[in-house]
Amino acid sequence: MKTLSIDIESYSSVDLAKSGVYRYIESPDFEILLFGYSIDGGDIEVIDLASGKKLPEEIQSALTDPSITKWAFNAQFERICLSKWLGFPNGQYLSPKSWRCTMVWSAYMGLPLSLEGSGAVLGLKKQKLSEGKDLIRYFCKPCNPTATNGGRSRNLPVHAPDKWSEFKSYNLRDVEAEIAIQEKLSKFPVPEEVWNEYHLDQEINDRGVSLDMPFVNEAIKMDTRSRSELLQKMKRLTDLDNPNSVAQMKNWLSDQGLETDSLGKKVVSELLETAPPDLKEVLELRQSLAKSSVKKYSAMENAVCADGRARGMFQFYGANRTGRWAGRIIQLQNLPQNHLPDLEQARALVRCGNFEAIEMLYDSIPEVLSELIRTSFIPNPGRKFIVADFSAIEARVIAWLAGEKWRQQVFESGGDIYCASASQMFGVPVEKHGVNGHLRQKGKIAELALGYGGSVGALKAMGALEMGLNEDELQPLVTAWRTTNPNIVRLWWDVDKAAMKAVRERTVTETHGIRFSYQSGMLFITLPSGRRLSYVKPRIGTNMFGSDCITYEGVGGTKKWERIDSYGPKFVENIVQATSRDLLCYSMQSLKDFNIVIHVHDEIVIEAGMESSIESICNQMSHTPPWAKGLLMRADGYETNFYKKD
Repeated sequence: MKTLSIDIESYSSVDLAKSGVYRYIESPDFEILLFGYSIDGGDIEVIDLASGKKLPEEIQSALTDPSITKWAFNAQFERICLSKWLGFPNGQYLSPKSWRCTMVWSAYMGLPLSLEGSGAVLGLKKQKLSEGKDLIRYFCKPCNPTATNGGRSRNLPVHAPDKWSEFKSYNLRDVEAEIAIQEKLSKFPVPEEVWNEYHLDQEINDRGVSLDMPFVNEAIKMDTRSRSELLQKMKRLTDLDNPNSVAQMKNWLSDQGLETDSLGKKVVSELLETAPPDLKEVLELRQSLAKSSVKKYSAMENAVCADGRARGMFQFYGANRTGRWAGRIIQLQNLPQNHLPDLEQARALVRCGNFEAIEMLYDSIPEVLSELIRTSFIPNPGRKFIVADFSAIEARVIAWLAGEKWRQQVFESGGDIYCASASQMFGVPVEKHGVNGHLRQKGKIAELALGYGGSVGALKAMGALEMGLNEDELQPLVTAWRTTNPNIVRLWWDVDKAAMKAVRERTVTETHGIRFSYQSGMLFITLPSGRRLSYVKPRIGTNMFGSDCITYEGVGGTKKWERIDSYGPKFVENIVQATSRDLLCYSMQSLKDFNIVIHVHDEIVIEAGMESSIESICNQMSHTPPWAKGLLMRADGYETNFYKKD
């Protein structure tokens, strides 16, 4: 036996979607119902564990044999569930090193992150059975007790033998579909280096990070009380049954002479600027009640494992256009920033449940709780967090790829890229908090909005008007930035030309050390690291301006599989972000002997011993990989007793 392809069906009363697999398996009623498998791609067997059948000894041994490669679609689920089934104690799991994931392979090829979606795009003869969702709902989750079902809270095989037979067929078909995907993709193997990254990712997910649950519990209580009081106040002011109702609130505002089509966050902020005092108070209350970030405390409560740690928060290759991670469960990728000057004091008051003090000292309880979310993550006793992140990583990468010398000189001298950019654009010296310091903000907005082909619309989306720029300043700002960065502008269009030629002529092209190739209905972009980005079924189409562009299939803005059009600057954005991701991976691999517990975009959080130094971690992160000669990297960091933004 060399490989074992696996698909399991399981039961637990814990909600998998809300809590994640690590918490899911800790439920006392967790069990594996069906175990479908194939040895070396041969005949598929389904073992009906729920009906008392036993797993063959050789299969059970294979699960712990490091020389046998285990395959599954979303292999983390199978590996963690089987760890519990094999009797591993809570917090300990099968080593990921002999596991591989068909979902990662699909993502590497730019395919959907679902077995059903991948099968459909690849045109598999035997695709995942669509009735599976109903069968999973029936057998894998608790059911509502009713008079019809005799008051039971769970459906067993004996309650619906025909459905159970269908469920076994569904389990078998999943293994068939997984094997078929592997066969379809066999011409395009995932590089060994990416599998090494996946194994490190799984180790980090298995390790998890400690949550300060007394603090989390008090924050939830405080939020509940605060919301109740805000809602009562809103009812008094508006006389509405449900002030949370968008329709009721819009009608009420209309009756007060304030018409609005939306009550979205941005619209409410704009309305607040001109609203009369009585309406302003209502809108501010509405804003506080709409603060969704505090829901992350409930997500923590759902996800926390018996040992106080949250696990499984990072999905490897979750963003399959670049290979970056996606956040799961608590969603660390979009945590609110903290700006409270007395963060530690506010945290201590919440932790001891002092609602009155928080109410007296701060304008908004939801705002305080929102800013404190990061601080829920803590190191174990006797340890500390070292938080280190890359300095302006995307700005450094694009300057390196484009050969924009003046920018590289700024990084080499340790300068501020926003000041330097403003200085180049306006032809005057600009210093942060110094001479012409007011221009730094314009440099910053231009840097953030214009690096990937953005124009006036991108500046507005970045909040240029809210930050004090005038409408008539925007186009000159775009022109000045592009004039100042001719090599970056050239990079956009060289990439556009190379990608178009690769697709149009089905050939291989190269520019700026990046290779573009068309093969078997795929456009591949080979990054400096050697990793490839994949674009499915590319062809030449026409964009909204009537010009030729590349279109390909992928998950678009609607979250559905659709045809997407792209062009040079957009491909450059993918390339820069993917290269930044590869630099993070390189640093994570070099720091793998440390306890990495969190990583987000360009930041790594290590649960370190008291003797560990920030300097050594930052130095390690500042090392340039062999494939990125000439790229200037820098990492900055700090120590803390709870997670925060410094």
